[in-house]
Amino acid sequence: METLFSTTQNCLDDKSLEPVISIVLQILRQCYPKSPLPLVTASSAYAFPVPGSVTSDPPCVLTEEDFEDDGDEEVDKDSDSEDVKEERLAERDAQYMMAAVTDFQVFILDDDLETDVNKLTSKPGPDRPEEELRQYEAMCFELSCSFEDLESKPGDDLSFEETQYANHHHIPTAASLKRHCLSKDQLSWGQEREDTGRTSLLSTVKMGRSSVHLASGKAPGMNPYQNAQSSGLGIDSSGSEIPDIQAFLNEDAWDIDAMSCPRMSASFSNSTRPRDATEVINKLLQTHPQHIPFHDPCLYMAKARRTRSVADFKMMAFPDLWGHRPPPSAQPMLERKCGIQRIKIFEDIRRLLQPSDIINKVVFSLDEPWPLQDTASDCLRFFSKFESGNLRKAIQVREFEYDLLVNADVNNTQHQQWFYFRVSGMRAAVPYRFNVINCEKPNSQFNYGMQPTLYSVKEALLGRPTWIRMGHEICYYKNHYHQSAAVTGGASGKCYYTLTFAVTFPHDEDVCYLAYHYPYTYSALMTHLDILEKSVNPKQVYFRQEVLCQTLGGNSCPLVTITAMPESKSADHVEQFRQRPYQVITARVHPGESNASWVMKGTLEFLVSSDPVARLLRENFIFKIIPMLNPDGVINGNHRCSLRGEDLNRQWLSPRAHLQPTIYHAKGLLYYLSSIGRSPVVFCDFHGHSQKKNVFLYGCSIKETLWQAESTVGTSTLVEDVSYRTLPKILDKLAPAFTMSSCSFLVEKSRASTARVVVWREMGVSRSYTMESSYCGCNQGPYQGLQFGTSELEEMGAMFCLGLLILELKSVSCSHHLLTRAATLLNAEEEVLDHYLQRCSSSSSSITSELDDEPACLEEIDYSTDSSSDQEGSFSELDRQIQECAFNKEEGDEEEEGPGQGRKASP
Repeated sequence: METLFSTTQNCLDDKSLEPVISIVLQILRQCYPKSPLPLVTASSAYAFPVPGSVTSDPPCVLTEEDFEDDGDEEVDKDSDSEDVKEERLAERDAQYMMAAVTDFQVFILDDDLETDVNKLTSKPGPDRPEEELRQYEAMCFELSCSFEDLESKPGDDLSFEETQYANHHHIPTAASLKRHCLSKDQLSWGQEREDTGRTSLLSTVKMGRSSVHLASGKAPGMNPYQNAQSSGLGIDSSGSEIPDIQAFLNEDAWDIDAMSCPRMSASFSNSTRPRDATEVINKLLQTHPQHIPFHDPCLYMAKARRTRSVADFKMMAFPDLWGHRPPPSAQPMLERKCGIQRIKIFEDIRRLLQPSDIINKVVFSLDEPWPLQDTASDCLRFFSKFESGNLRKAIQVREFEYDLLVNADVNNTQHQQWFYFRVSGMRAAVPYRFNVINCEKPNSQFNYGMQPTLYSVKEALLGRPTWIRMGHEICYYKNHYHQSAAVTGGASGKCYYTLTFAVTFPHDEDVCYLAYHYPYTYSALMTHLDILEKSVNPKQVYFRQEVLCQTLGGNSCPLVTITAMPESKSADHVEQFRQRPYQVITARVHPGESNASWVMKGTLEFLVSSDPVARLLRENFIFKIIPMLNPDGVINGNHRCSLRGEDLNRQWLSPRAHLQPTIYHAKGLLYYLSSIGRSPVVFCDFHGHSQKKNVFLYGCSIKETLWQAESTVGTSTLVEDVSYRTLPKILDKLAPAFTMSSCSFLVEKSRASTARVVVWREMGVSRSYTMESSYCGCNQGPYQGLQFGTSELEEMGAMFCLGLLILELKSVSCSHHLLTRAATLLNAEEEVLDHYLQRCSSSSSSITSELDDEPACLEEIDYSTDSSSDQEGSFSELDRQIQECAFNKEEGDEEEEGPGQGRKASP
């Protein structure tokens, strides 16, 4: 075997021998012994005692969950790229595996479709007594308060402790009703905040492109910081040069280790260097003023100290404390190195056959009670015991190579995907290789251009506090590790996958943070909400922040209400204020989907801005927003689950107050709104997607589901409002990151307990959606070939809001008042909608007849996403009417096959 390996090693780069090398690699892999993971247990390193019995994970059998996130996804079709084609011979076993996965997935999806018309059409009653819904009146203070109640009075604000919810149902005490919607801190606000440096959203759309530009071409593996460093000069946040970077960083005041992960409380040390977070922040602000919008290190520290974690975290990660500023340009997707998977598999085999250079030294482990890292050694130093951190174990394999294992979700043995950790002690200009060896999913966007994210503390101190995409020679493949049969109860042990990537750090002895995606912590959210509340003009913007409930871990789940203040104290204006329809938006039920929080951040900031579209939205809607449905999971570094080890987005059918409090009370609030005739116009739950590109929506349609399942039972007389397609079609025209081709409106049996399906079925909200944002980036439109940065994600949140406005302008119930206000506010600067508004106001009866013209038979509906056929009725008219406010967007290129899109031709 060793002779065969040595012979193959000498021929590895000979392309003429690829078929032979492929066969040899298969033989070598089959001979490689299957091994258990180097962990003491498959369960999470963290344990949390929770009420009720925790359902143990079933034996590992391939299920739908192994292939998808919240939605019905298939593997990315980017595998047809030239680089991958060249590798297919060498990676044939992996391709066969993926083919089997895809076939199994399509079978499961078709078989999983709900075909029971009674279940699809019935609307069950509330899952709790009607009298219990009255408690949610406290969360809709805007419906009962008088105008005088809306005026802030000094001294009326309650303390943080007084806003906590005390009873066993996690419901607010009577004292919380006294809290006014405006804080006393807002009295000094003065005048409305102007976004002086911000282009209005409609102007952005009108320009036909985003303000984010493609970065200049970079060779694979090139350090994004290199251009800034090549001259030997640093540039601070104001654009000024720092003449000597190294001298600046070597000053004694900059104790990089102490500042990179400061303690929340003071440490008793004889050192004169700052160790306590307050000292760190004060020292930093004295020498390096920080200018990051909607962020404040001091406020973040105060919030972090109140955050409760399972492991009782004592440290804060520097990127979260100091903040993140988006890079000046978007980063392109990484070009995949030809033959990289073959090379990495070969290197794994070499470990077994030629172990002379193998170190195999554990340098970090959550399972060991004592420090494992020698600060005097040459190895890297790792740390992950901070909010949202996740790294369980680090093993030094070779001098510059490390195997990493991420932690399973608390009270679980699965969901190893999210990682976020600190690494220090590195040398500059040396490529370090990291292998995350216990990944679970059979494929990843890391194979199709996605890179991990990196934050350099030294770069931040030089004025560039930025998370960037970093890493080269990236590959994701099946490895030789298996879960033992003992762990799975005798069933065949599941296999694991390796994410491998190389990183060249920008500075010697830096402290850097590596993450699966741009982190967004619970403490960051709470900081953001406080700053937003203080940034608005209380005379114009109604911004109320309160607590939906307490989580199992003792953290507050925030609920935010945003609308416009009434124009005056008159009865008519106050009544208009109360009668505005609701929009409900939620996010981050899956903790590892941090991209959902960045989209939510964009939504929140836009809704309180002075943008004309935001003003119209506030004047015509009341927004109820739950920006983080799973705070405990986010805090403790989970990827998918709550502290009970369960997926909260599978608990909407029958949630219980003491087991799933955030879902129970979110559903209760929606039930309350429905009970008083105020169901939301749109419900949308923001998510992240790990295996597809772009941004897209999942909705619910009875007819599309039955059609896809080839079921005609009861469809001849079935009438369905097809307006559920309007919002995604609007977003397809407006948002550069959005694509209609990946949207799906199927209802699956396995999704019966998700937010999207439950709100649609039980509350009767026809426009109930999940919005998925890729971890990677776009393969269509203006952002084609670019990875998402936080700017693009925040922009999507703002574009979603614009879509809600246009949806209302298109509706038959659109008021003359809204049309008049839209014309007044948008006429001078945003003539892009003038033509649309004129047509809408003069032809409302025509639009009404079109929307009411529901085809009687299934075959009369054209469900193709890019058809302009007259069968589509109002949708072709919609396309024509909003064309003036949309940029020209390429359609149909590199279309990804999704559920309901491509498995079957349109009728």
